[in-house]
Amino acid sequence: MNAIKNDLESILANSQAAFVEINKYPVSKRVALMRNIASEIEALGPELIQTAMRESHLPEARLTGEKARTIFQWRSYAEAVEKGHSLDASIDTANLERTPPKPDIRKTNVALGPVAVFGASNFPFAFSTAGGDTASAIAAGCPVVVKAHPGHPETSQMMADAIGRGVAKSGFPEGTFAHIFCETNEEAQALVSHPVIKAVGFTGSNRGGLALVEIASKRPEPIPVFAEMGSINPVFLLPEKLNTSAAELAKQYTGSLTLGVGQFCTNPGLLISIDSEGLNQFTEVLEEEILKALPAYMLNSGIAKGYWSNREKVISQSGVSILANATAEAEEGQGTATVATVSGIDFLINDDLQTEVFGPFALIVKCKDEAEMLAVTSKVHGQLTATLLATTGDIAANSELIASIQNKCGRIIFNNFPTGVEVCKSMHHGGPFPSSSNAQYTSVGADAIKRFVRPLSFQNWPDEFLPEALQNANSLGIWRTVNNEVTKDIVS
Repeated sequence: MNAIKNDLESILANSQAAFVEINKYPVSKRVALMRNIASEIEALGPELIQTAMRESHLPEARLTGEKARTIFQWRSYAEAVEKGHSLDASIDTANLERTPPKPDIRKTNVALGPVAVFGASNFPFAFSTAGGDTASAIAAGCPVVVKAHPGHPETSQMMADAIGRGVAKSGFPEGTFAHIFCETNEEAQALVSHPVIKAVGFTGSNRGGLALVEIASKRPEPIPVFAEMGSINPVFLLPEKLNTSAAELAKQYTGSLTLGVGQFCTNPGLLISIDSEGLNQFTEVLEEEILKALPAYMLNSGIAKGYWSNREKVISQSGVSILANATAEAEEGQGTATVATVSGIDFLINDDLQTEVFGPFALIVKCKDEAEMLAVTSKVHGQLTATLLATTGDIAANSELIASIQNKCGRIIFNNFPTGVEVCKSMHHGGPFPSSSNAQYTSVGADAIKRFVRPLSFQNWPDEFLPEALQNANSLGIWRTVNNEVTKDIVS
């Protein structure tokens, strides 16, 4: 442990030195770094895909798409910095005629400091070593120390090497990026506890995320942990829509539930509706579709064991009945699609029914009427997403229910399914606790950069010594709020 601790001390000393150096660089140099890293990842050949396939059991097409998404994240976050979105520059010029005189005050976002990032298992590219947390932290001007996920170590190292080449080609200090493997929880705790680290990015389980939150909150200097954690992403199926599209919706729901063996943080693992003939039609088709679903290998043996354990935990609860199991027998390490049902009243009295079963599992909650459906909705924990399958008539007739749903999620989806997370500025990939540790922030899209910055105001500073974003000439050509007007104009 002493040798590991000494290595960590050296790594973090380099990170701190890099932070001091990076703060001297113009914004354009940081943008160039991100684009160089994107190019280095893009240049990785078939070996990357083949390695990730072997380590994660994910198919080639899925990984090829995920690689493209990862490259896009780096380039789109670079563009966000270049256009000033994450800088959020604002200027209020002086008014010396006022009594008392008004000073010149200018504000922009600056980097927090070195960031610890914990790689995720289910997206070995887009949410792991070179994923969105790393990209957004570097976009903010923060050095990053990535704790590699043990589920895909070779893939992580290939991505880390690509980032390292981008750092070197861009003329950034070596401490801009570091990649470590931790064999024990104590080593990970030492990383989060270290005074050099100023924020943490995490995607994973509730248990893992909350452990990091606890460590970070007990430091002499508490730091933020931006943890994306468990979510069962409820689907609300309303009567009018159900009566017109039951069979079609059942097939679409099966596709979303079983996509990627259900190993998405946005997998729709809970469906809530009113018991009716329409719901019976829906479940009949759903049962047929689930019976045909083929088992498949999960990301690793630990995730497979967790799936079967949590599946058993939920289906063993009072009042739960299995609607359908895929008929094909699963091998060790595989996941098999399962759908179970429970009454609204049983759901209301048992929090264990909200256990996340990470995989192709769903629980259907059959409510007796609108009042019970509203009560069930109020009981649902905070989620990354909630889906509304409804007609416009359903919306008009259920305003109270919809208001309650909005209070439970970070993204509310209409007549679509949640297992696609678009990388764009309007995306909010986060949600009320316990789906994430801070519902105000997203881990996807340009606004993810804002997790790793803090506002800094400059009062009465000489123009030439201000950050580029706040200087009169606006050499960056970005949009700024000047005396309450959004403009690209120079300040005279």
